[in-house]
Amino acid sequence: MTAGSRAAAGPPAGPPATELIAAGFELENADAPILHHGMNLADLAHLLDLAAAGVIPPGAARRLLALVLETMDIPAGDFPYDPANGEPYNSRERYFVSRVGDVAGWLHAGRPRREALRVAFRLRLRSDLACLMEAAADLAAQLAGRARDHASTLMADQTYLQHAQPSTFGHYVLSFAFPVLRGGRRLSEALAWTDASPGGAGCVNGTRLRADRGHVAALLGFRSVAEHTRDAMWQIDGLFDMVSAATGLVVTQSKLAEDLEIWASQEFDYVTLADGYSRASVLMPQKRNPYALSIIRGAAGNLIGRLTGLLAVAKTPSARSDNLIFAYGEVPRALDLALRTTQLTTGVVRTLEVNTGRMRAALDSGFSQATDLAEYIMQTCGIDYRTAYRVVGHAVRQASAAGLRGADITGPLLGPAARRRYPSRRCRRPRAPARIRPCGCIRASRTPSRPSAAGRRKSSCTGSSGRSASSARAARRSRGRGLSGSSAETRSADGRAWS
Repeated sequence: MTAGSRAAAGPPAGPPATELIAAGFELENADAPILHHGMNLADLAHLLDLAAAGVIPPGAARRLLALVLETMDIPAGDFPYDPANGEPYNSRERYFVSRVGDVAGWLHAGRPRREALRVAFRLRLRSDLACLMEAAADLAAQLAGRARDHASTLMADQTYLQHAQPSTFGHYVLSFAFPVLRGGRRLSEALAWTDASPGGAGCVNGTRLRADRGHVAALLGFRSVAEHTRDAMWQIDGLFDMVSAATGLVVTQSKLAEDLEIWASQEFDYVTLADGYSRASVLMPQKRNPYALSIIRGAAGNLIGRLTGLLAVAKTPSARSDNLIFAYGEVPRALDLALRTTQLTTGVVRTLEVNTGRMRAALDSGFSQATDLAEYIMQTCGIDYRTAYRVVGHAVRQASAAGLRGADITGPLLGPAARRRYPSRRCRRPRAPARIRPCGCIRASRTPSRPSAAGRRKSSCTGSSGRSASSARAARRSRGRGLSGSSAETRSADGRAWS
């Protein structure tokens, strides 16, 4: 640029470069079917608004109205979108001009092409979000139904794939319904942003030709009008919210799918996927692959990538097209993938076979009731939880080495463990002995309000804040009473019981 000269201004002359067509316009026109129906509705509402305001002559309005209604009957695949013309909006303009000549020019009054695309985009997203919210609600209902069916199906819940605490399959599966419902609420919030009309916003500052932006909003069924015109045209934070919510919804499903894939293995055999959601191996005839679960897990990764890509592209200065050029196709495709995946997960959950016997057998064979036992000892003997934890932990190691189960832990295991770690400790409060069931439930036997001395000697621990001096002396003479996880006290080989 020489001194005193100006930068080039005015529209470019001549056709677009072939490289621009290949790298840009072809990609944009590939997404035209996604916005086709919305662009037709946007044109129709804009035309009716201009006609009502008297901006378009009645004759021109009638010809354009007939043409737009005719265009609405053309399937997206049959409409002459041509990348050589530029963006999809440019192909529509070419088509309208070819049909009605300069009368088509009235359709541009008071509206840039990007406004038409923004309106069409929100119309498409509004429909996609509503469908995904409905699918999320169906999945939550299905999860709740299976939880109700298996409210009494005992199993050992897991952390790090290790037995944690006794639970039920119903309790486990219901834990996934809550994040699904929260995902639905986040989608609803994104829908509120989407359901605000950008119609009449113009490029950045509206237009003096259309004073009432609410008319277009009402014609298109929007619940509100995007208040600030520049915000309506250029801010896309609402897209982040909806893709993030959709991604989170599917990530929740992926967590469930990963658990079920492990549990469907022969090593666990907790669940079996229905035939329609499984796949055979072409080589190994014994294989039954939980293929649907792989689709769910892969979809979660794909959506994480789409969300990341959207955020990366959107990191631009304001009022730029690059943060929406790719979003027109990517966001609807992300919502569609989330919809298909959610429907797939719903089918998997609905038809899942739960092997209740195998779950119960695994529970009975393990030590998941150890926490309940430690808590019972803490309450019964008045000791701190960490002490009780260490005693039970030692007993669990001994039982495991001896090939015993958690349900087999009784006084002979607890007593020596307690004396070995805490030889000087004694229990302080007598309580009724208890039976620790394999499911983790504790059943305490009844104790008379005033037990005899013999009865006190048979209790599970000695010492009481309200005991008499004679009973205290008897307790000291007996050197304490033992801890027992069974319904009756048992003593160790040397006749002592830890307290």
